[in-house]
Amino acid sequence: MSEKRRDNRNRILREGEYQRADGRYRYRYIDEDGKEKNVYSWRLDKNDPTPKGRKRDLSLREKEKQIQADLFDHIVTHGGNYTVIELVEKYISLKTGVSHNTRAGYKTVINLLKKDPFGKLRIDKVHLSDAKTWLIKLQQTDGKGYSSIHSIRGVLRPAFQMAVDDDLIRKNPFGFELASVIVNDSVTREAITRKQERELLKFIKEDKHFSRYYDAIYILFHTGLRISEFCGLTFSDIEFKQMRIKVDHQLQRTTEMQYVIQEPKTESGSRYIPMSEEVAACFRRIIANRTAPKVEPMVDGHAGFLFLDKNDRPMVALHWEKYLEHIVEKYNKIYRIPMPKVTPHVCRHTFCSNMAKSGMNPKTLQYIMGHSDISVTLNVYTHVQFDDAQAELLRVAQA
Repeated sequence: MSEKRRDNRNRILREGEYQRADGRYRYRYIDEDGKEKNVYSWRLDKNDPTPKGRKRDLSLREKEKQIQADLFDHIVTHGGNYTVIELVEKYISLKTGVSHNTRAGYKTVINLLKKDPFGKLRIDKVHLSDAKTWLIKLQQTDGKGYSSIHSIRGVLRPAFQMAVDDDLIRKNPFGFELASVIVNDSVTREAITRKQERELLKFIKEDKHFSRYYDAIYILFHTGLRISEFCGLTFSDIEFKQMRIKVDHQLQRTTEMQYVIQEPKTESGSRYIPMSEEVAACFRRIIANRTAPKVEPMVDGHAGFLFLDKNDRPMVALHWEKYLEHIVEKYNKIYRIPMPKVTPHVCRHTFCSNMAKSGMNPKTLQYIMGHSDISVTLNVYTHVQFDDAQAELLRVAQA
């Protein structure tokens, strides 16, 4: 009978275990593909001390236990040797038919992971605490905002879930609630009051330079259009006879400065928005004052855009964001009580809030706004103040 192998502490070594001359332990095994693999550790048992000058790691038998469990559950050992960035690149390669904005978001995450050591980690080495620590580092050290980190996690979580589904790892380290780890420091874009809206529109209308934008901004405040939907409007979308605006597409410009037409943001985005007489009058003036370009720009089969820039190209969201920024800046230089930041989305949110405060049925408002989920619309109703509640109570009492 052959003598059992032992280590330098006279402990019996199991099948596949071996101690090298330098004291390091090795475990040799056969993976699911029939290939011979090895793992190493300076400790045989979890209670062994780590040799001086050596990095503490799992003991050999702890690693053996993990390997045997993975083989039993058909989990690919070492996470298939994928790094975080390689996993994300594989995940992105399978996402076809996404919008250019989503594609740009993917590119941002890839560029981040290429520069950050986290991207080079093997995926089976990323634990829950590692994922949380990294996101905290992005906020507290790298200075990234909550919305940016939310977007980054929005790519990593499904990528790691894909690894779980492919039996590369056991658990998704990004499967936690972000708000439980990261401070939400994003600034809520609140609606402005009716009084502020009136004062801002009056200022725009009377200003020699900015008055040219009055009709368009009035429409933004009184239709709830998304800015990309607004920029995509053409002559045929304004149906004066039916007093409605047809919304079935949006115009965007990519980071490569390419103009693209896309479907509305949500499944409920295709809709007709009723026009008031005032909104219709604004559209009539815009159409009457529009300077015909030498060549009508066409984007993906759409032509006759209502708003063109100085180069006869369709205006995009950035144009209107800048116009409103300059308008508010000038307003605040003149008046003692400053106007808060106003963006095209603030115009949309203000319209939604005004309709909610006026008692519009939530389902009707959901349709006009193009919200796919009624909860998004209902959230607006939580923004009402005491005065709104008091006025509503009196209205109901007098009905």
